[in-house]
Amino acid sequence: RAGVLLQIEQEGVTVKGNPHFNPDPDAETLYKAMKGIGTNEQAIIDVLTKRSNAQRQQIAKSFKAQFGKDLTETLKSELSGKFERLIVALMYPPYRYEAKELHDAMKGLGTKEGVIIEILASRTKNHLQEIMKAYEEDYGSSLEEDIQADTSGYLERILVCLLQGSRDDVSGFVDPGLAVQDAQDLYAAGEKIQGTDEMKFITILCTRSATHLMRVFEEYEKIASKSIEDSIKSETHGSLEEAMLTVVKCTRNLHSYFAERLYYSLKGAGTRDGTLIRNIVSRSEIDLNLIKCQFTKMYGKTLSSMI
Repeated sequence: RAGVLLQIEQEGVTVKGNPHFNPDPDAETLYKAMKGIGTNEQAIIDVLTKRSNAQRQQIAKSFKAQFGKDLTETLKSELSGKFERLIVALMYPPYRYEAKELHDAMKGLGTKEGVIIEILASRTKNHLQEIMKAYEEDYGSSLEEDIQADTSGYLERILVCLLQGSRDDVSGFVDPGLAVQDAQDLYAAGEKIQGTDEMKFITILCTRSATHLMRVFEEYEKIASKSIEDSIKSETHGSLEEAMLTVVKCTRNLHSYFAERLYYSLKGAGTRDGTLIRNIVSRSEIDLNLIKCQFTKMYGKTLSSMI
């Protein structure tokens, strides 16, 4: 498993794939790797980690055309455990993979709020819309309604707000007056009063752009003499606190946020494999190289060495 993660990690965003790509030989290699007794796992790793996601989809088509079997199902039946989980993750088209992770986080007993928070707080509006579309196609229900059914209170509110993707603003325009007003509103909603006006925090965090929020956080520190993070920690707790802090982290530096997620998934006893696999696979063709640089800066060692 570590070998596969390392290969994806080393390819980083460089998984561009070969322009003269022909999926047929790859499909054949995979077929031979799984034929008969035993499985040649290295052959599977070599083929799938050196191809882009779009190319893996072509290999799956070719596999079915040549051998009359579904590639993902065949892989599932031949592999097991964490290795299977990782290889299956590589076979999903990007948005469908995140839709699956969200669906898995909500099915069965207990909701894995951390997964939902991570995905909703760190994706762009366009990305979220694609995930919602994929979710509805694959599971026949609305992601928003499922989240509402599975969560409650202010956590439900912040997740539904995040799902609207109103934080995207590529213009980078900041209204200094509004930034000061927002900072004062946040102070008045938390530190200044007994109790907390959670909705005010949620609205500002979920509807303002990152460039605007950075300015708000600066102004807030002047007024409150403490960081927005410290206020969130003292004013809220549990999953709502985690959701708010995640929005702040993703606003300050998205790559640092993912580096931190990866670090904690690898640190200490027992690796949190779900987090590790999801973050490496889902960012492998977006910004994994930048996350790796940030990781080394923050922790003084490379992501590869920790894997």
